[in-house]
Amino acid sequence: MWKNLKPQASVRKAVDYGDYVLNGRELLFYSVEGMMLIGIFAYFFYRSIWAYLLLLPALLLFLKGKKKELAGKRRQSLQMQFKDAVLSVSANQKAGYSVENAFKEAYRDMKMLYGEESPICRELYSIGKGLENNIVLEKLLYDFGCRSRLQDIMQFAEIFLIAKRNGGSMTEILSVTADTIEQKTAVDKEIEVLLSSRKMEQKIMNAVPFFIIFYISLTSKGFFDVLYHNPAGILIMTICLAVYLAAFIISRKIVEIEV
Repeated sequence: MWKNLKPQASVRKAVDYGDYVLNGRELLFYSVEGMMLIGIFAYFFYRSIWAYLLLLPALLLFLKGKKKELAGKRRQSLQMQFKDAVLSVSANQKAGYSVENAFKEAYRDMKMLYGEESPICRELYSIGKGLENNIVLEKLLYDFGCRSRLQDIMQFAEIFLIAKRNGGSMTEILSVTADTIEQKTAVDKEIEVLLSSRKMEQKIMNAVPFFIIFYISLTSKGFFDVLYHNPAGILIMTICLAVYLAAFIISRKIVEIEV
């Protein structure tokens, strides 16, 4: 069914939402942030400039993680905007527009709601241009679904294709799909609200060990000297660092819930 839906050359250059490319400003900002974090780890766990230099390659992992985080936020934003776009398409078709023109009108609605630089406006603009170039709507939506890496958009593209080829009622299908996506988005929001306090607690707990070490070092000078600049101390602090990182990763996975 999908063999004829490979995107045209003009569509291949569109955004892949599974990958985030840092611009120059973001790369500089997050590089500085990463080097500062590495400096904090090097100071609290080793208090050595050599440790800082040895840990510096971890900056690449930090940037990779930041790109993954930003890509996830962009997909989350796209999902919210896509819900409104489907509602707009459904309303436009009920008003008498053809499904193709309903998507074009949805672009105007989303432009007023989110601005023309928003992800959904860029995608709807690309869909409109594709329709002008005689690319079928099913192909454009399928390409969008593949690039979005979002189950809702991919399922919408598949349902749209099946309904279009089997002569289903597009008005009813779009209405039901819009209601389903809206309900799922509402559940996502409720979960996000419930987890917001837990995420804040997780961030606080991640910072607590550093505040404890800083406080004891400030009030009891020399208390931790035995743990630095000797093989046994370096080994112990390395184990502590590994335990801390493992706890950090586990806590992040606990508060990350997808519906």
